[in-house]
Formats: sequence, structure tokens, C-alpha cells
Amino acid sequence: MSSRAPSPAPPDANEYAGAVTLKRGRTTSPPARADGTIHREVALRLARADQRYTTLRRRLVDLLAAAGRPLTMPEILGRGAELSQSTAYRNVSTLIDAGAIRRVSGTGDRARFELAEDLCGHHHHLICAVCGRVSDIVPTPRLERALRDAVEAAAGDRFQVAEHRFELIGTCGDCAAAARGGGVPAAG
Repeated sequence: MSSRAPSPAPPDANEYAGAVTLKRGRTTSPPARADGTIHREVALRLARADQRYTTLRRRLVDLLAAAGRPLTMPEILGRGAELSQSTAYRNVSTLIDAGAIRRVSGTGDRARFELAEDLCGHHHHLICAVCGRVSDIVPTPRLERALRDAVEAAAGDRFQVAEHRFELIGTCGDCAAAARGGGVPAAG
């Protein structure tokens, strides 16, 4: 995730300047910090929903921004959010309803949560089918052009696309290494 300001424009090559290059040319977003712009926007969204931007909610936003990937509720609780599970779920639900964070599907039963895309930057997900870990990946301009072509094809069928999501499901490096070495992969 990155701390870029919200932008309705489609991504272009310049948007990927802050990305981190991984093996084989893949890129992923660096962890972001919830800067003043993000906090002001979350506060506005909560105010529109007649909710306050409490210290706990601010801490959740900071935690999700710093994570650099979607987190499960146990991961959120384990990262020092200092709140009970029921309080965490209640606050996450309020932030989802306000449009500040979103739920991300993975391969298991556990939901994952991240900042809304317009707050953290456009990205897609790598999902490990073994441990369930979900990582952010910044799409290349070529992929985005292909997805825009798909949107145009859908429009030809009188389908109105609101957004798109692209997920690659496979095996993460840790699980692949564990399989090669006979070890047990860590839970994602």
C-alpha cells in the first residue's frame, strides 16, 4: 500500500515509481503510513456516516496502512491494536460501512481487511493457496490496459463496470520453500 492521494484517474506508468521490485520483475507496494491526508479523508467518511473518528479507529487505520498487505482479524489483534475481538470487529465494520476499509477475500475462512483502494493506491492481490497469505501487487501498465479492454468489451454487452479486481492464486515463497525442504509453512 502506498500513501498516494486519492485519484480517480486510471493508473499509468508514473504511478508505479514507489513500487518495490521483486524477483522476476513483479512489483509490490511498499508499506504506507497513514498520513494526514488519509486521516482527514477517513474522518470525513465517518462524519458522513454520523460516526466519530475515535482513537481506536485511527489506530486501526494506522495499523492497516503500515501492514502493506491485507490483515486477518487475529493479525490485527496481534499487532498491538489493544482492543478486544468484539470491539475490533465492531470498529472494522463501522470503517467498512464508511468506505474507509474493505474486506478482501482469500482462500480460507478468514476475512482480511485493508484500507480502501482510493486511500492506499490501486493494486491487486497475490493469494497463497497453501497458507492463505494475501499480498499486494502493483499492476503493470500493460495489465491495466488489458483490463480496460475487458471493461470496454463488457460495455459492449451493456454491462456497467464499477470496479475491477485481479487476483493471482498460487504458492508463496515461504510455502514453496517449506515444501522443498519438507518443513511446515507458516500460517498466512
